[in-house]
Amino acid sequence: MDAFSALSVPTRRSIVELLATNGKLSATQIGRRFTISAPAISQHLRVLIETGLLTVEKQAQQRIYGINPEKIVEVQRWAADTVGLWEQRFESLDKVLETSIDKRNSKQE
Repeated sequence: MDAFSALSVPTRRSIVELLATNGKLSATQIGRRFTISAPAISQHLRVLIETGLLTVEKQAQQRIYGINPEKIVEVQRWAADTVGLWEQRFESLDKVLETSIDKRNSKQE
């Protein structure tokens, strides 16, 4: 699974947002913010780790989860590139529409 597939699930997006806002948290601290079971939270965390969106470190008996900034930057770059492509397409469409309107207006005069 890739990062985009992982982020397509609202609970996983919420976990990423939670960690981005609050910094590193344990699975227990994360789980308290949701109404789903601890095993379900663990499953979501595992997917986010496997896709590289989160990091995990052991502190005594706890696992502490945090954001992997490199992977988040990768996702952000892709989104920015995609926005840029759509902006180019809309600019091209605007030019075509302007030309069409200008031609129609000149024929009516």
